[in-house]
Amino acid sequence: MTASKQQEAEAEHDPQVVVTPVDASHSSRKDRGLWRDLTSYWILGLCNNYGYVVMLSAAHDIIKQFNPSDESVESSSGRNCHLVSTGAILLADVLPSLFVKMLMPFCPFWVNFRIAIAVAFSAAGFLLVGFANAEWMALLGVIITSASSGIGETTFLAYSSRYNKNVISTWSSGTGGAGVIGSLSYASLRSLDFSPRDTMLVMLIFPVIEAIAFWLLLRRPQVDILPVTTVESTEVLITDEKPLVGFKEKFFYIKHLIKYMLPLCLVYFFEYFINQGLFELVYFEDIFLDKDSQYRWLNVDYQIGVFISRSSVNLFQLDKIWLMSVFQFVNVVYFLTEVIWWYTPSIWIVFAIVLWEGLLGGGAYVNTFYRMSKEISPERQQFAMAMVVQSDSYGIALAGFLAIPVHNAICGLPAAMRSLVW
Repeated sequence: MTASKQQEAEAEHDPQVVVTPVDASHSSRKDRGLWRDLTSYWILGLCNNYGYVVMLSAAHDIIKQFNPSDESVESSSGRNCHLVSTGAILLADVLPSLFVKMLMPFCPFWVNFRIAIAVAFSAAGFLLVGFANAEWMALLGVIITSASSGIGETTFLAYSSRYNKNVISTWSSGTGGAGVIGSLSYASLRSLDFSPRDTMLVMLIFPVIEAIAFWLLLRRPQVDILPVTTVESTEVLITDEKPLVGFKEKFFYIKHLIKYMLPLCLVYFFEYFINQGLFELVYFEDIFLDKDSQYRWLNVDYQIGVFISRSSVNLFQLDKIWLMSVFQFVNVVYFLTEVIWWYTPSIWIVFAIVLWEGLLGGGAYVNTFYRMSKEISPERQQFAMAMVVQSDSYGIALAGFLAIPVHNAICGLPAAMRSLVW
C-alpha cells in the first residue's frame, strides 16, 4: 500500500486527520508546471512593491521639487535639511495601503477584479507623479500607488493559500527584489540625468509585466477552493477548525494572530522611523557622493539587505521574530545619536549598519509568513494572511507620524561637526 493510500485509509477511521495529495514540492514528477507558479509569484512580488519602493526612493526629490527655496532651517541652525521630512511622503505612501489592507479581508474575494484595479492604479500613480505640476498632484500619485500595493499584497498573499507553500518564499524574494531594483533603477536613471517625468514613464513597464504574470503565466488553481496542507512524514495535522464565516468569526479570530502581528509591527516601526525620519539627516561632507546621492544610495543599500533576507527562508528560518525587533531598536538608538552628534568617522560604517537594518526587516517579513503557511490550517490561512500583512503597515504609519516632528526637532539643533573622518 502506498503512503498516500495508507493515509486515506487512516482518514476513514479518524476524521480528524486531514489528508491531501502530496505537496508539489515533494514530487516534481506530479507537478511539472510548478515553476510557473513560483516564477509568477516572484514577478508579482516584484511588480506589486516596485511602485511603493520607487516613491520612497523619490521622496527627497519630490519634496525638493516643490520646496526649492525651503532654506529656513539651514540658515537658522546650520543644518542642511528641509522642514518637511520624507516622513510626509511615507504617510502618503502607507496610509492608503493600510486602509485598503484593513478592508480587504472582509470583502468578497473577486481576485481578477482586485488585480485589475491594482494594475490600473499602479500605472495611474506613475503617470500622476511623472506629470505633476503641483505638490498635491504628486502626492495623489503616491497615494494611488500605495492603494495599488495594498490591494495587490492582500490579494496575492491570500491567494497563495491555493498554491504550493513555496510561493510564499518566492513572493517574499520578489518583494525584496522590488526594493533593490526599484531603488537602484531610480538612483541610476536620475544619475544619468533622466528627468522625473521620463523616469516615471520608463517605469510604466512594471504594471504591464504584473498583468502578464498574473493572467498568462500563473496557473489557475485546479479547484477554486482552499486546499489543505500536506501531511508530512513526522507529523499529522489534527484540526477541528472550520473556515471562518462572517464578520464576527473573523473579527474574534484576530486575537490568535497577535503573536505574528506584534513583532512584525515593531520591526517595521523602528525600521521606517530610521528610513524616513533619520536617513535624510545622515550627511558626510566632501566625499565622492553629494547629499542627495547619499540619500539615494543608502536606500539602495537598505534594499539589498531586504532582498537578501527575503530570499533566504529556504536556507535559514528564524521563529523568534521578536528578537529582530530588539536588534532593530538598537539600530534606532545608533541612528538617532548619529544624526545629532555626527560621530561616525566613515560613511562605509553607515552603509554596513543600513545593510544590517535591511536584513532584519526582510527577515522578519518572510519568516512571519513562512511560519504562518506551516502553522495555520488552510481553512483559515487566506483570512490570516490578509490580516497579518496589515501589521507592517501599522508600524510604518506610526513611524511616519513620529518621524516628522523628530526630524524637524533635529533640524532645529545646532549643526554638529564630524571631528574624526577616515
